[in-house]
Amino acid sequence: MSRLSTELLIEPSIVRDNILELKNQIEDKSNFMAIIKSDAYGHILTNIVRDIDDLVDGYGVVRLEEAIELRKLSKKKILLMQGVYSNEDFLEACENSLDLVVHNSHQFEIIKKNNYFNNLWFKINTGMNRLGFEEEEFLNIYKNYLTEKKFTLMSHLSASNVPSERSNENQFKRFDRLSNKLHSEVLKSIANTGCILNFPDKSFDWVRVGIGIFGGYIGNSQLKTAMTLRSPIINIRDIKKGEKVGYDGRAIASKDMKIATVYMGYADGLPNNINDGTIVKVNNQDAKVFGKVSMDVTTVDVTNIKNCKIEDWCVFFSPKHSINNMASSNKLISYDLMIRIKSRVKRSYKKLV
Repeated sequence: MSRLSTELLIEPSIVRDNILELKNQIEDKSNFMAIIKSDAYGHILTNIVRDIDDLVDGYGVVRLEEAIELRKLSKKKILLMQGVYSNEDFLEACENSLDLVVHNSHQFEIIKKNNYFNNLWFKINTGMNRLGFEEEEFLNIYKNYLTEKKFTLMSHLSASNVPSERSNENQFKRFDRLSNKLHSEVLKSIANTGCILNFPDKSFDWVRVGIGIFGGYIGNSQLKTAMTLRSPIINIRDIKKGEKVGYDGRAIASKDMKIATVYMGYADGLPNNINDGTIVKVNNQDAKVFGKVSMDVTTVDVTNIKNCKIEDWCVFFSPKHSINNMASSNKLISYDLMIRIKSRVKRSYKKLV
């Protein structure tokens, strides 16, 4: 090892496999939109688009800058998921042939001002209570401006990953009740990853899938993590029963132990509140975080790891060690772990064979 380096390895072949797995769950008529906001959840947007463009029908992002960059890479539909908030941005979006979400009256005033009703998605609040028109407000707009217009009606589920949650049924009912009042050419979209897996009959005309294509959906073992986050061991120390490790002495040895110091900390993007006992992999064996994560290093219990030595890799997550393990055991979400990795971590993007 010529230079110590924490590495993030990205495998587009796994992203492709995840997309195909999800597409197998939906109806043939449903179009597949890959949500690749925040630099494709840290997977490098420009590369991911190149490697999945043949599998998807469109893309969704949040920032106008990302959408414009994306338009240079693909001719597929691109949805600006939070729309625009100024006339200047509206005109730029039109120049780049973007689809726009309209979720409040401020945005609709821009649409009316320009008398431009192409490629619009109207977002309805069915219970998430973040963005979206209330039913009566939208129906007033519909009756006055949209009765002969083609558009997509969309909403967002707040608990699709918990199929028994009553809010799912309530949201579906509200969405169906409203869509039944609209003309027959209105398209519909409500399904995210959780909805596809738990309510595939609600895939409608468009599904909008983000975390699932990157293998970060907790509770599904078929979708694989497309990243490997690993860092080398830089020190190994024997400690005695009763000795403490790390800041605040949080971790106390219950027996004689062997502790490895790993070359990654919260300055690299590892959450500093990771619990003792969180499973990592060393030499394909289970090791456990032991002591608070520091700015530059993390300490790991390698007492039971055979042949452990300096320069061995400590793997925090990978296709074989799901990112969801670290997320669920620390009350985190996989999104957060994916996008928080900092610039001093070396990123390597594998080429498709």
